[in-house]
Amino acid sequence: MKIKNNLKEIIVETGIKMLAEGLTVGTWGNFSVRDPETGLIYITPSGMAYNSLQTEDVVVLDKDANLADGKRIPSIEHPMHLALYAARADVNAVVHTHPIYSTVLGVNGMELPAISEDFAQIVGYKMSCSKYALPGTKELGQNVVKGLGKENGVLLPNHGTVVVGANMPAALTICHVVEKSAQTYILAKSIGTPNIIPDADIKAMQDYVQNEYGQKGA
Repeated sequence: MKIKNNLKEIIVETGIKMLAEGLTVGTWGNFSVRDPETGLIYITPSGMAYNSLQTEDVVVLDKDANLADGKRIPSIEHPMHLALYAARADVNAVVHTHPIYSTVLGVNGMELPAISEDFAQIVGYKMSCSKYALPGTKELGQNVVKGLGKENGVLLPNHGTVVVGANMPAALTICHVVEKSAQTYILAKSIGTPNIIPDADIKAMQDYVQNEYGQKGA
């Protein structure tokens, strides 16, 4: 299968963006993209600083975790990434981060409901909190897949968050919306009872975004 350097470049550029946008620090978190043509998965290497990554550091795996290209050890969380891709044909990017506010919810075993329109439109009806499992295990991957369901984000208890998207730009946008919504939810609960958007309104907004929003046919 052909290895695509532009997908390696996406991984390198994403690391720089995540650091610059405050989505991660140091070497924590991990992310990947899937080539829809070949099914190959391009993922961050284990324990390497994102601001020094080169394209040759990116690891390429097939769906069964066999090495297709690269000289580095892949992220410890690659079983989770592979499990998500296997479960969701619509997903071609996975981002795992350790942000403050959504992690707070996960530490408490809480879910994040749809409290804002942007969340409802691109994340889903809610973000569930998955069952705990140790990092890097197949069990963690199974728990994350189950907790994610059909939504685009899931909370990992005592760990962080995972979001998915059709591509990396979409996934990074979801990361920001999730963290903003988690902060808003925590602050709202501190002074009152947050208003949750009804399911019927969420579906209407999602249908609008999918079918009518933007420059259709342009």
